This record gives sequence, structure tokens and C-alpha cells, in this order.
Amino acid sequence: MTRTIVASATREIVIGFDQPFCVIGERINPTGRKKLAAEMVEGNFETVKKDALEQAAAGATMLDVNAGVTAVDPNATEPGLLVQTLEIVQGLVDLPLSIDSSVTGAIEAALKVAKGRPLVNSVTGEEEKLEAILPLIKKYNVPVVAISNDETGISMDPDVRFAVAKKIVERAMDYGIKPEDVVVDPLVMPIGALGDAGRQVFALLRRLREELKVNTTCGLSNISFGLPHRHGINGAFIPMVIGAGMTSAIMNPCRPQEMEAVRGANVLAGTDKDCMTWIKTYKDYKPAVAGQPVAAPIAVNTPAEGAAASSGGRRRGGREARRAAG
Repeated sequence: MTRTIVASATREIVIGFDQPFCVIGERINPTGRKKLAAEMVEGNFETVKKDALEQAAAGATMLDVNAGVTAVDPNATEPGLLVQTLEIVQGLVDLPLSIDSSVTGAIEAALKVAKGRPLVNSVTGEEEKLEAILPLIKKYNVPVVAISNDETGISMDPDVRFAVAKKIVERAMDYGIKPEDVVVDPLVMPIGALGDAGRQVFALLRRLREELKVNTTCGLSNISFGLPHRHGINGAFIPMVIGAGMTSAIMNPCRPQEMEAVRGANVLAGTDKDCMTWIKTYKDYKPAVAGQPVAAPIAVNTPAEGAAASSGGRRRGGREARRAAG
């Protein structure tokens, strides 16, 4: 059974087919958040701290940490800022972290100070990226997200995306990196722009699980990009991708509707043993009264706890969606 181990200084998590779905909190990312980017440039990390604590309380299994505040000379600015952000976050929460950057120097700088065993987000099938990132993955013995695009961009053909993923896994093995330490992102296209995007990713996930036997992830909200009431689409998408074999996603754990879908899928997939997480979270749940807002359920960080008990880069958000949409 494929088991990807990630860890903080105090907590170990397993990403795997027999584990609760791994929720990677997406909020610590200034891409598309002008206010957050400006704060981070000024050395103000109050929103970063708030987002870290809120996501942990809401039930995130891991947190993604991105410091890509500017496209102007990121090689000079991003390494120091990413290190500072990472140290602040890992001083606040005990969740494993995902180091998210497209700047090789920033990834290495962060790996030098990261505690435990973080996930590196990410490497693509581009030769330049493979040669830059894979040696770092081997050197620091950490898992990596493999994004299924290469020098030709993001293919609309799912067979091509599978071939790119296979190439990355095989190249990683050449460096002595085991397939279990490669978490493939098959690239979720926006359903509003590509009508069969859902069917594409479901088929890709099954192939990645059955043929490559790797864990998988995605930028979850890409599926609903450009549509109204995106949370409804995201909530429907979650149990379907879990059923197809996806084992983690970068998403916002502070959205109760989406976390309810995760927890329900865990129950139905048999990874919430005896339904204990569901019971602990919703035992006092009361339906909303007409005309009143729906109260969020109590926050239970059990996906991470359940995995721990059984086991002992890039800018996300709408980037791929905008690119795919044209």
C-alpha cells in the first residue's frame, strides 16, 4: 500500500489510499490576495498567523505555505520571505507543512529550516525543473508534488498528462526517490470551460492509482472556476474524486460545506473508523432555522489525528484555471 509520510516536529501524517483524506490548507498564499501580499512585503504577518490558526482549528491535516508576493525578481526576494513565513507558521501550529514555491532557491532555503518532513510543492515535467528540484528531494529526503505539465504546457489530453506524471515518477526513481514520495497533481481543469473536466480527472485518478500506484492531490477549487456558487460544485466534487482515488487536495478547510463533504466521504470510504470523526464533529449539530445563518460544526482536527494514530511550487488558486480557460 502506498504511504506518503509527512511530519512536523511533533506530528506524523500518512497520506494513503487507506487513510482519511488529507486536507492541505490553501490560505497562506498571497497569490490573488493583494492585501496579504502587501502585508507580507511590509513584514506584517498578522493575517498569516490568523489563517494558520483558523485552518488548523477547522480541521486541516496540513498547511500549504507560499510567499510569492511579487513577480519582480522573486529569486532575490522570495527565499528570505518564505523562510520567515515558514518559521512563523511552524512556531504556531504542529501540523506538517507544504513548502510551496516555483523558485528553487526559496525551496532549498525553506528546507534548511523546516522541521519534520515537509511536502515540497512542486516539480513539473520540464527538464530544467526536474534537474533542479529532484536532487533537493533526494538530499533532504522529503516527498514532492509532481504537476502533470511540461515544456509544452498543460495538455487538454488526459493521456498526455498521465504520460508526464509517469515521466516524473520514473525520473524520480532514477534519483533514488521512491514512488510513494511522489504525489501527483493530474491538473484539474475548470468544468465551466471544459465540459468533460470531471470525467477526465476521475479517469486519470484511477490510472494513477492502479498503474503508477501513487498518491494524488490537486488545487480543488479549480474545478469550479468561473461558476456561481462555487462551494456547491466543490462540495459535490470532493466525494467523487475521493471515490476515484484522490488522497489529498489543497483547499480551504474553513468552508464548512466542503469539510462536511470530506468527512462524509471518509465515512463512506471506511477511513473514518467507527464513524468517530463524524460523530465527534456533528453529534450536537442542529439544522438551521429558516432565515438564520447556518452555524459551522465544531472544529475537529481528526483527519490528521486519525492518520497519526494509524502510522504513529507553485502559486495555486486560479492560475491553472485561468490558463485553461483561455
